[in-house]
Amino acid sequence: MTAAPPGSKGIADLLAEARARLDRLDPLRADAAIRDGAVLVDIRPAAQRAEHGEIPGALIIERNVLEWRLDPRSDARLPFANRYDLPVIVTCQEGYTSSLAAAALQDLGLHRATDLAGGFAAWAAAGLPTSGGTVTPAIG
Repeated sequence: MTAAPPGSKGIADLLAEARARLDRLDPLRADAAIRDGAVLVDIRPAAQRAEHGEIPGALIIERNVLEWRLDPRSDARLPFANRYDLPVIVTCQEGYTSSLAAAALQDLGLHRATDLAGGFAAWAAAGLPTSGGTVTPAIG
């Protein structure tokens, strides 16, 4: 292994920094927030959704277009993404990529963005509703 470039950070550092800014929600708190109007965004690729299932009502926005679809300044934003106080909960399979994605949304000014701790796997393990094997088209 070669020496890391000066000033660079490892993924563990980036993840810790992202999570330090988030009020991460466990599945039960996330479910309550969704019932109170938060938008649940599933950023997993279609193959993971097909294999593991989905959370009914989650908005499917794959990771590669997330910021463009939710940035209120973006010409490619979704119609509802027109305010910075939008409560967004990002989920991935196990809650790693979602932490980085939620921090990126906070960088855009979406100060209420957070993620689902443990991701879809934790949601399913908590016995919350899932639908298995159905691939919902991503917004892209």
